[in-house]
Amino acid sequence: MDSKILSTLEFHKITNKLVHHAATSLGKNVSGQLAPVSDLEDVKLMLQTTDEAYKADRLKGNAPFGGVVDISASLHRARIGGTLNPAELLDIAATARGARRVKKHIDNLHEDDPIPLLFGLTEQLSEHKPLEDAIFDCIDDNAEVMDSASPELASIRRELRSGESRIREKLEQMIRSSSVQKMLQDSIITLRNDRYVIPVKQEYRSHFGGIVHDQSGSGATLFIEPEAIVSMNNKLRETKAAELREIEKILQKLTARAAEHVEDLLYNQELLGRLDFAYAKARLAHEMKATLPRMNDRGFLKIKRGRHPLIDPEKVVPLDVELGNQFTAIIVTGPNTGGKTVSLKTVGLLSLMAMSGLFVPAEEGSQLCVFDSIYADIGDEQSIEQSLSTFSSHMTNIIRILKSMTSKSLVLLDELGAGTDPAEGSALAIAILEHIHKLDSRIIATTHYSELKAYAYNRKGVINASMEFDVATLSPTYRLLVGVPGRSNAFAIAERLGLSQAIIDHARGEVSEEDQRVENMIASLEEDRLSAESERNTAEMMRREMEAQRKRHEAELERFEEQRDKMLQKAQEEAHEAVAKARREADQIIADLRRLALEEGASVKEHKLIEAKRRLEEAAPELATKKKRPAVGGAKKPAKIGAGDEVMVYSLNQKGIVVEIGASDATVQLGIMKMKVALDDLELIKPVAQLNKQQPKQTASLKRSKEDSLRMELDLRGANLEEAIIEVDRFLDESYLGGLGQVYIIHGMGTGVLRAGIQQYLRKHSLVKTYRLGKYGEGGAGVTVAELK
Repeated sequence: MDSKILSTLEFHKITNKLVHHAATSLGKNVSGQLAPVSDLEDVKLMLQTTDEAYKADRLKGNAPFGGVVDISASLHRARIGGTLNPAELLDIAATARGARRVKKHIDNLHEDDPIPLLFGLTEQLSEHKPLEDAIFDCIDDNAEVMDSASPELASIRRELRSGESRIREKLEQMIRSSSVQKMLQDSIITLRNDRYVIPVKQEYRSHFGGIVHDQSGSGATLFIEPEAIVSMNNKLRETKAAELREIEKILQKLTARAAEHVEDLLYNQELLGRLDFAYAKARLAHEMKATLPRMNDRGFLKIKRGRHPLIDPEKVVPLDVELGNQFTAIIVTGPNTGGKTVSLKTVGLLSLMAMSGLFVPAEEGSQLCVFDSIYADIGDEQSIEQSLSTFSSHMTNIIRILKSMTSKSLVLLDELGAGTDPAEGSALAIAILEHIHKLDSRIIATTHYSELKAYAYNRKGVINASMEFDVATLSPTYRLLVGVPGRSNAFAIAERLGLSQAIIDHARGEVSEEDQRVENMIASLEEDRLSAESERNTAEMMRREMEAQRKRHEAELERFEEQRDKMLQKAQEEAHEAVAKARREADQIIADLRRLALEEGASVKEHKLIEAKRRLEEAAPELATKKKRPAVGGAKKPAKIGAGDEVMVYSLNQKGIVVEIGASDATVQLGIMKMKVALDDLELIKPVAQLNKQQPKQTASLKRSKEDSLRMELDLRGANLEEAIIEVDRFLDESYLGGLGQVYIIHGMGTGVLRAGIQQYLRKHSLVKTYRLGKYGEGGAGVTVAELK
């Protein structure tokens, strides 16, 4: 891409913004060298990389590039045998560690949400942890070689510290002496040429032996190394020289280890720069609120609400433009300061950004084309005193464009034909446009010449456009209107500013009839456009309202269905629970009936069957529909019910035998119980005549040998356990129905088998609350006292 075009469209300002977002010097170098690419597949690949970095930055923030620096110079010096200093080695270790951290960061992201291109870059990063550890073990954060770098260095530095301590002690003894203090300028110990000295007054120079290393500016103070410590200082300097030799050995060893991985480290550095560059593009997209454009190589572009990235977002007017489908050329006419030049630059700059792998500040769904080149002749607005040199400059540039352009180029021409005679300029502009149009290049041109409006009307594939101008406020709106040619608005502006109506009418008379018809046609088109736009806005508003209402209805329907599903699920769960409860209760009732049958032999008393049936009925799920009592007109008439008839008692849901009939009620035998029931609560099942015809059921029973009167005690002495259990069960039932609260069961002392069996039975009996052995006076251990519920 021609550097002049990049400069004209101010692409360097975009790269400067990109450099600012790079986290490392490596990324800044790559960002600064960014240039558009003319291959569609390469552009798509670059945009996909930006998209992955955009997603990664949104999910987890920037990659950890901390510590990564440009180490190429140090690595090249290590490769040729030079020795690196501690700071350079520290940079190598920090960069190697940064590469490892970036690799881990992106690998973790890729596992959660695939980013194949970035992952592919980090897969090529090599890890050098042993080298990192070796350098960090020897050099601290201040780029100083540590004592632990080698045993020899640790020993040398211990000797250094010991020697320095001895010299200081010797000098401190001297300066604390009263005879010496008067000869000193200050009672301090200092260093000159890495040797310990004391400041001595000039007049006492002869009183000190040793070596003078320095003097003050005034000459009044001499810095003398006393003779007593000369040998100690010499020894110290020898030890320091040994320290430097040992440090040099350590640095050479570390440099040699780094030199073994020079190629890998250099490639790591290149990969880190590309990764940082991808993240910089992502952060620039966040800053510009830019989106991923769809790319093609068919010469088609469709920008939706595109914004010039270098204009304040609060002030920029979005641009909507389409080129390359129904028409390949747009001719923009209209007055100056309307935004024509900005529109040209916006189209050109957004195209360059997309071809460089950058997101563009436009709405989702915008499409841009990969051109083989973009050409532009864009200058500042000219004054009315245009010179030939200006025209020559524009023509020179246009001639260069015409020689280089192809059918896959985008050409942007600002103020085409300006700077010369209007008649010749308009004719030249039409000829240039026709030449470019025949080559099938994509072109957007701006002009003042009204002749080009007619050219755009008469030429297939060419369309007029203009920048909207608000006559009411005498100011442009900076909106590009494709399909509507521009008006000069000179008469309207002059009239609004107060120019005499007579002068304006005279001016209109000077305009040719054809030009007047064109202006009237444009005015009519403008009026129709405004009307259509108003209607479109109204329709769009209604559409949005309908869409919002539809979404509300869908949300309400969704909530209703959700609530319905929850209610159905809850009802189903309750039904399941009720059925499960009923089954458990039924199983328990059946188990009780079986137990009663086993305990009582062949005889199970009627009232126990009634009780079991009642429990079974109560165990039915509550969700089941209850049997309704028939209406008064549908029931059997009470007059037909007589003594001995079998009836259904609705309130108890039990069958019974009528014992006695009254005026409004009847006495009904329900098992062993008798109770009075209202006649309208009864329904005849079988009359007494049918009951007499049935054969009585054969039942086995035990007859009590004792009298039938209700007593509080039961004597079971001499009975076996099976007989005793039957008698105890009958005794407890009668006592409970008789309202007794406590009974006595006499089983005697004996072997204790009868007592243990009876007490075990009482423990499980449903009518027994508690039981105990008799107390003194109640029969003692030969009697069990049972308390009933």
